[in-house]
Amino acid sequence: MSKKPDYFYNQSAVIPYKIENNEISILIITSAKKKRWVIPKGIIEDGMKPSESALKEAIEEAGVSGNVAKQPVGIYKYDKWGGTCTVEVFPMEVKKVFERWDEDFRDRLWIKLSEVENYIEENDLLKLIQKFSNEINGS
Repeated sequence: MSKKPDYFYNQSAVIPYKIENNEISILIITSAKKKRWVIPKGIIEDGMKPSESALKEAIEEAGVSGNVAKQPVGIYKYDKWGGTCTVEVFPMEVKKVFERWDEDFRDRLWIKLSEVENYIEENDLLKLIQKFSNEINGS
């Protein structure tokens, strides 16, 4: 696949989460080709802050919206389009779950933070979610 414009490699994502009965769950979605579980992410839209673009991806890809943290939990990198994408990842407390959304061909799944390693295969993303888990649990 041919290399894309440089801005394609700057991306942002959210870790959508909710707290119920003092237990934290995160929402994961299937990748576009339904081969693996991921979090909503995409190219940072022109004129948008990374956190704003991440919220837009959450609405489009996962059908959820909420409060995106001002600071990212961190970044991870992955290879795509013949280059390396850098993804800023923001926690987002889910406030609304939509019945229908742009990319509702994707499956959604709420999982407990303790179950993350059973679903997320990308090691750097898994480490970031575990970092988020430690921060939100205060450990």
